[in-house]
Amino acid sequence: MKDLTALPFGVNMRADQPDINERAELLIAERVRVASFAMAPKKDVIKKLRRGGVLVIPSIGAKRHAEKVAAMGVDAVLVQGGEGGGHTGSVPTTLVLPQVVDSVGELPVIAAGGFFDGRGLVAALAYGAQGIAMGTRFLLTEDNTVPLNVKEFYMSQSVNDTVVTTKVDGVPHRVLRTKFVDELESGGRIRTLVRALRNALAFQRESRTPLVSMIREGLAMRKTFDLSWSQVIMAANTPMLLRAAMVDGDLRYGVMASGQVVGLIDDLPTCAGLIARIMREAEDNLRRLGARPS
Repeated sequence: MKDLTALPFGVNMRADQPDINERAELLIAERVRVASFAMAPKKDVIKKLRRGGVLVIPSIGAKRHAEKVAAMGVDAVLVQGGEGGGHTGSVPTTLVLPQVVDSVGELPVIAAGGFFDGRGLVAALAYGAQGIAMGTRFLLTEDNTVPLNVKEFYMSQSVNDTVVTTKVDGVPHRVLRTKFVDELESGGRIRTLVRALRNALAFQRESRTPLVSMIREGLAMRKTFDLSWSQVIMAANTPMLLRAAMVDGDLRYGVMASGQVVGLIDDLPTCAGLIARIMREAEDNLRRLGARPS
């Protein structure tokens, strides 16, 4: 990333990784500007990063989680509603967003889940957010390195073609509905675990991650999420299933995380073009509503 740009960028991490403190120290040493988390990091990690000049932005999906991280001193929260892709909750953005905005005072809030255009940006601002985050919309851009056949498959889907399943990694995960996902949903427990274990071992060989480290990470996940051992094995399965589609372009045996907004996207703009379009749409809508763009 530092070879690609002199501009600020962020790094996303899992808070339960066994070497999270070493990762935090690396971000500080490399002067990375933002550390984002898919779950709340511990208070000592937040303090270390902020002391080192790194902004901390965890993703949350419920009011109580927002209040917890706000009390721990984070710099902003990203709140994702249930229509968002990947790991998600059940409450839609239009309900969880105002709850969070009202509960965290002056702490900046970033809205996610269902956003793809300037109208959504204006709606998020109206709710009190400072901006929006978009996963599926940025995935479906010209710049994204996901194989073209996978992007085309995404754009052929409707808003009803996603499913929230626990059969990918043991926790609720919104993905595109495919024959493979249906097989995971209907598959027997033994067959599912055998497949998960096989993929976990394949990931271990390819990444050269020591088995001891994988076991330690699994134990941390089990404690953090209160997972069963079968769910821990399924979680270890995830990297290979995501790679199959997102890197190798395999639509048969890959898993494709997606928000419901996929059904509203039908083009592959550049990221720069997309941002310019969203800002133009937002300004047009603010004028239409009688507000002056700032």
